[in-house]
Amino acid sequence: MKFPGSVLVSLILFVSETAAALCLSGAYRAAGDRMWQWLTLLFALLPCALVQLSLVFIHRDVSRDRPLVLLLHLLQLGPLVRCVEVFYIYFHAGRVEEPYVSITKKRQMPKDGYSEEIEKEVGQAEGKLCTHRSAFSRASVIQAFLGSAPQLTLQLYICVLQQEITAARSVFMVLSLLSIVYGALRCNILAIKIKYDDYDVSVKPVAYLCIFMWRSFEIATRVTVLVLFSSVLQIWTLPVVLLNFFGFFLYPWILFWHSKSPFPENIEKALSRVGTTIVLCLLTFLYAGINMFCWSAVQVKLSDPDLINKSQGWYGLAVYYLLRFLENSFLLLLWYLHQTDIYLYVCAPLLLLQLLISYCMAVLFMLVFYQFCHPCKKLFSSSISEGLLSCFKLLCLICKPPRSSVLRDKAEGKAPENTGEAWSGSKTLDSPKGNAHPSVSSNA
Repeated sequence: MKFPGSVLVSLILFVSETAAALCLSGAYRAAGDRMWQWLTLLFALLPCALVQLSLVFIHRDVSRDRPLVLLLHLLQLGPLVRCVEVFYIYFHAGRVEEPYVSITKKRQMPKDGYSEEIEKEVGQAEGKLCTHRSAFSRASVIQAFLGSAPQLTLQLYICVLQQEITAARSVFMVLSLLSIVYGALRCNILAIKIKYDDYDVSVKPVAYLCIFMWRSFEIATRVTVLVLFSSVLQIWTLPVVLLNFFGFFLYPWILFWHSKSPFPENIEKALSRVGTTIVLCLLTFLYAGINMFCWSAVQVKLSDPDLINKSQGWYGLAVYYLLRFLENSFLLLLWYLHQTDIYLYVCAPLLLLQLLISYCMAVLFMLVFYQFCHPCKKLFSSSISEGLLSCFKLLCLICKPPRSSVLRDKAEGKAPENTGEAWSGSKTLDSPKGNAHPSVSSNA
């Protein structure tokens, strides 16, 4: 049975980041910065409440008679209780014979064009551990992008305004960045396991390293760009954030409305239509929060029974990174043109170049992951290099002028230059007065 290391990592990040937020909030209160104190508390407690709700929802505690567990969740101690339960199950597994086991069928990765199907016995203890891992993975994603990402942006913004990085704030920002990167990593792994649920997926350490580097460069660059832009053009920060957020929030609903599919009813039998709508809104809310800072490997598709788009969309990936690169470049250009005195001792061109290179490094690690380290690359209908090549061909076709306009240009301008003698000859032969019709002269 696999050691539940992911559960332990999620708990450590959750507890340490929450404790650091409370300590930093107390420091702001002592310094008299009430606004920074309340914003720090808000970005710390809101994701905590959402994490409790997600754990309760996945384990279906409301329909079970577990009042003590529900009370601990209300006290924001749900992850601690779940972690204790996980390790209790892990260390007591195998001591008592399972009353019954379930048999799962998974296909191995294709070798030489063949894929074998293997059967595996899954006991009750292993099934419970699998449920706990899945719940903590989703909780880590919620904590990362609805709490840690806004928190990191806020603390870096305060550092820029105050032109000071304290020890407590630096530790808190490092914890927040690790939490975001870990949440993005779990999001990648969840996407792989959901898309290739029929296969026995094994992620190698080099793949984890590639994802970690990819997400670290991407998220750090994105947060820095937003902070730099908001520090000089505060009035335009809210429109940029709202446009990004509501664009990604409404995108799955627009696709769902365009597909004319029936309303999803199979999310949870105990939920009413209103409850299902609330769950779907929370899902798209999380989806928008992820895409605000990085590429969400999981693409929401409300018309699908699993609510996930399982196709490998290279076009969507290429369009996202191209538009995000253009947006980051534009925001950095605006920051460069509207610098204030707080950047007097900063080499602005060098910083701008470093941020653009960092984003390109993120794209490079992403390409390396999908081309060489993806655990299911043998199942791709086309590789990332082929997908990008087709994207470039499509862009070339879009940018290329239509054939009719090219022929019209030749007929109007280029033909008289290249056939000047014939033009004059035709005028002399056909019309002594020099009033030949253009079509006659061009045919001549």
